[in-house]
Amino acid sequence: MKIHRIWGIILRHLYATRRSLDRLTDLFYWPLVDLTLWGLTSTYFQKFAGGTNEIIVSIISGLILWLILWISTNSIALTILADLWDRNLMNVLVSPISFSEWMTGNVLLALIKTILSLIFSIILATLLYKFPAFQSTLKFIPHILLLILTSWWVSFIILGTIMRFGTKIQTLAWAFVYILSPFSAVYYPLTTLPHIAQVVASFIPTSYVFESMREVLAYGTYDMKKLGISLILNIIYLAITLIYLKRSINRARLRGLGSLY
Repeated sequence: MKIHRIWGIILRHLYATRRSLDRLTDLFYWPLVDLTLWGLTSTYFQKFAGGTNEIIVSIISGLILWLILWISTNSIALTILADLWDRNLMNVLVSPISFSEWMTGNVLLALIKTILSLIFSIILATLLYKFPAFQSTLKFIPHILLLILTSWWVSFIILGTIMRFGTKIQTLAWAFVYILSPFSAVYYPLTTLPHIAQVVASFIPTSYVFESMREVLAYGTYDMKKLGISLILNIIYLAITLIYLKRSINRARLRGLGSLY
């Protein structure tokens, strides 16, 4: 891989993001809305819990971690979709840029956007609710890394499916990640789910991440078994979805990229 090609991909989209209200909205507007709504809701629930702040800490922590997954997934999927919408994908695929360089550039770009949005969310949670977001975020570094891994293979599924069936199903870029939300147990214990849903959740890496998050908040200790299972599942899904995405792109090339519209 050539570093200058990867940097070129990142730089191109950073310039576009700086001048695009749509892309900036995803980074800052939705975190603002979610933190405001869920923060006020958890503050209301706190009154019925005898004034304890455990509820608001748990909900805000879960929300910030979920925003990491959502923003990272959207950043990768929408960046590549932008090339498709702009009729630029053909130029990228016939250029000297390799598949690995292209995906690495998009993944690193998503990482930059995720970090910016995370910093904004931490500052906002601290100002609005006096939530010790910075200290809590340091505790959740393993969880953040696992969620970023999850966002990669989720975005690869989205992009691979769009490459096979075209832009008529591009709504997956916004909707697919929310399929994981109920089974991830973001705001509630996994035991709250029906038994069949718990079985499904056992195959989803994010369920272990959010369960571990609550244990860190409650006891201050890491459940390495849960984090290890999440890592293994992420690696397996990442390998499978990378193959799926590459084959989907090759199939789109054979059929002609015009068939995607």
